Amino acid sequence: MTNQPQQPQQINIELGEKEAEGIYSNLAIITHSPAEFVVDFTRVLPGVPKAKVHARIIMTPQHAKLLLKALEDNIDKFEKKFGEIKIQGEPSSGGFGFQPIDPEVRIH
Repeated sequence: MTNQPQQPQQINIELGEKEAEGIYSNLAIITHSPAEFVVDFTRVLPGVPKAKVHARIIMTPQHAKLLLKALEDNIDKFEKKFGEIKIQGEPSSGGFGFQPIDPEVRIH
C-alpha cells in the first residue's frame, strides 16, 4: 500500500443575495473566553450617541488566530499595491474620527 498525499478538499461557498450586499462596520468590539472569541461589528454615525451591533461572529481561538494571519497577509498585499494605510489617533480614543455636533455629546 502506498501513502499518497491527500488532495486538499474543495469547498463550495455559497454567497446569498442578502450577504452579498454586505454590512458596513466602522467599529469592532472583541471579547474572548478560554473557548471562543466574539467579534461584534457595529456602525458609529456622527451625531448618533448609540451604536447597534449589526453582526456578531463567534469563533474558536484557533480560527481567530488564522483570521488574524489572513488579515495581516491581506493588509500587507494591499499596502504593497496601494501604499500604507494610515491610522489617525488611537482606536480607543472614543472619537472614531467624528466631531460631535453638540460638544456635550460623547460617543462611547
